[in-house]
Amino acid sequence: MTKKQFHHRFLLRLLAATLAIAVPIPLVFADRAGAPDAMFWVQNPVFPAPSQDPWVVQGNGRFYEVRSDGLRILVRTSDRFRDLMGQLSHEVWRAPALGPNSQNVWAPEMHWLQGKWWIFYAADDGHNANHRVFVMESKTADPADGFVDRGRWETQGWAIDPTVFAGEDGALYALWSGWPGNADGQQNLYISRMRDPATLMGERVRIAAPTLMWERMSLPVCEGPQVLKRGGLTFVVYSASGSWTKDYCLGMLVNRQGDYMNPDAWEKLPIPVLTSTDAVWGVGHCAFLSSKETGDLIFYHAKTRQAAGWEDRNVRVQPFSWREDGFPSFGKPVNPGLPVAIVPGG
Repeated sequence: MTKKQFHHRFLLRLLAATLAIAVPIPLVFADRAGAPDAMFWVQNPVFPAPSQDPWVVQGNGRFYEVRSDGLRILVRTSDRFRDLMGQLSHEVWRAPALGPNSQNVWAPEMHWLQGKWWIFYAADDGHNANHRVFVMESKTADPADGFVDRGRWETQGWAIDPTVFAGEDGALYALWSGWPGNADGQQNLYISRMRDPATLMGERVRIAAPTLMWERMSLPVCEGPQVLKRGGLTFVVYSASGSWTKDYCLGMLVNRQGDYMNPDAWEKLPIPVLTSTDAVWGVGHCAFLSSKETGDLIFYHAKTRQAAGWEDRNVRVQPFSWREDGFPSFGKPVNPGLPVAIVPGG
């Protein structure tokens, strides 16, 4: 991104950080008798603009939603997904006044690993070139009890949008978006083995670069990797092109062998898997949730205007399905304001 675009993004997030998030946004507007196995409905957006980089996870019998306002990480929780967005958010971490993670806190994710919650996020010291991935470990099994700083990943350069996943043998892997060198201008997807959730092991390996036309609109970008696994296949769904543009979209890689550190084992689909429509623009940075209450859901943010910018993005959710060949099918983004049925799954 350009310096002008970066400073614009910083000012927007700083403005959001000054607003106390005290009013919960209701998610469910219809609920059949409140039964836990009943279909219910939501209406998009589930968070108004400006909101972005969604993360929802289930663990220890509860649902959690995690986000950043640029300077804080906030978590809300509920026993039921349908009640989640109606809960208040609680601050679990605030950026220090100074230091390498004092500004531009982006895209936090919370994962249950090794009997603790871990939060991974990107931040910098006010200079975009210094963006790195930082790690926190929960003090107890309850995120409300707070987190301990565990430092940062050694990503060999600029890094944002961290996520982690486990291989079939239980080994942990880290994914993120990074620059190939020391200057802005292109973002690739990288993978690394992990010694533990706070420590990467070995050299980073590039698994995707923005080589296709739809990955290079305004800026050649691959970012926001998210992992889906089913039937022996591992998918990485990622965001492509400039995040501030109407052309932002979701692409997908597939690994059929489980040979995650081999770049040749990652196959890129030639066309996007979720993209803009006549009423929805800039679809990107997704997250996935699969539970008995919800079935399979994809969260993402999208723009409400075609003009470039970040301030009009909001967070949305809709179900997705699986094709006979084992690949996910995301359909088209649902128009805002329309009811979306959430159907319990297995």
